[in-house]
Amino acid sequence: MSSHHPTPEPRRWAMFIVLLAGSFLPPLDFFIVNVALPSIRAELGASSSAGQLVISSYAALYAVTLITGGRMGDLYGRGRMFFIGLAGFTAASLLCGLAWSPWSLVAGRALQGVTAAIMAPQALASVQAIFPEAEKPRALSLYGAVFGLAAVIGQALGGILIALDLFGMGWRMVFLANLPVAVLVTAFGVPLLKNVGERRSGRLDLGGTALSMLALALLIVPLIEGREAGWPLWCWLSLAAAPVAAWVFWRHEHRLARAGGAPLLDPAALRAPGLGRALLVALSFYSIGSFFLLFSVYLQDALHTSALDAGLVFLPFGLGFLLGPLVTPACRRLLGDWVNPTGMALESAGLLGLAWLVDAGPAGLAPQSAPLAAVLFAIGFGQGLGLPTLMRMITGRVSPALSGMIAGVASSTLQVSTALSVAVIGGVFYGVLGARDDPAALAHAFTVAALCIAGHLAAGAVQGATLAGRAGAAQRVSAPAGPG
Repeated sequence: MSSHHPTPEPRRWAMFIVLLAGSFLPPLDFFIVNVALPSIRAELGASSSAGQLVISSYAALYAVTLITGGRMGDLYGRGRMFFIGLAGFTAASLLCGLAWSPWSLVAGRALQGVTAAIMAPQALASVQAIFPEAEKPRALSLYGAVFGLAAVIGQALGGILIALDLFGMGWRMVFLANLPVAVLVTAFGVPLLKNVGERRSGRLDLGGTALSMLALALLIVPLIEGREAGWPLWCWLSLAAAPVAAWVFWRHEHRLARAGGAPLLDPAALRAPGLGRALLVALSFYSIGSFFLLFSVYLQDALHTSALDAGLVFLPFGLGFLLGPLVTPACRRLLGDWVNPTGMALESAGLLGLAWLVDAGPAGLAPQSAPLAAVLFAIGFGQGLGLPTLMRMITGRVSPALSGMIAGVASSTLQVSTALSVAVIGGVFYGVLGARDDPAALAHAFTVAALCIAGHLAAGAVQGATLAGRAGAAQRVSAPAGPG
């Protein structure tokens, strides 16, 4: 779309809502499958390593394909790439729902990851491309609320679908439930989205695509698989090779840009003022990724909570994550650029409170319901405040023509943040736990891990505060600066 935003307002919002409906599916699948994993392993006879691949194949391929998916939207049209991704995701969900063996399910999950990465960046990119400046905060708030809604629904829906055993399908309904959503999105969306992000001149940078996926895979795969595999030599070799592959990729992008081509990552765009610092904030933001895994381990192994009840414990977090983005525009009017560091500081404070509740209570007994719900709500609300403003801090620094590229970079950075968190903070948890598995040891290990996550979020809040301070100073000295 042009930067003059010729699309009438009602049509703009209708288009965006269709994109959001499709973007709801990838995070929902992330949350929902964890609950279904025990049932999957029991029916298909999957080993623990195959069960791990059901999760990690999706996460790894999603992470390494996001930048390519975003750039494809810039080049070939966001509406077109959204529906190609949605069609592939629907086919992959059908393959997962009909899986006849562990490896057919892993193949379906891998295809889900690739196609989700083609579909997901288009909604975030469209905010920069089709909305005028005044409407972007509201659009980004709805974008953030979608992730909160996925967290609310995903934590409980997997358990509910398995318990209902609709049509005798059991865990398969976790995947097949995507199909009616995809049909509805396609039926309503094709007439609206056929011209979103018209095709531009230029071809996809295939060399850069291959090199970026290689560099990210060398980083992401050992982070996801390393602890479960006992950190074998190949993990360390892969991590050592990742910066080399990243350097080769970066040199390729510079050469292509100098030759007048269309690089996957435009080096000039990535030099935008403040972008590097904003991406550092993003790298801290999803350090909370390990929280979902480790708190579930604490609930189920230390407190012997069922999988469904453990999912329900997370509901205050999901409710906070849903409400936070919805009040972000009002908070932005009060706090301006300080909303993101405020949200991350609130997350950090909530995790400190949770660590205190777990550490202070008797081992093997759950913390009191009201204080537990309050701190979980605070963590979710802080994340809900932080996410839309973080996306604005990043995507608002490039032109609309590159919004798909930067949406992919932002989303990929968040996935790297999650993988780093699970690998590093998960390693701290299991290192502190050692050979013990009694409630007191599990509570202590979780407390230490929660303090680590709180520290990472606090560091991100400090980075975000420096960006907010610079933006405020720039506005006082000159004309109003761009979004930050």
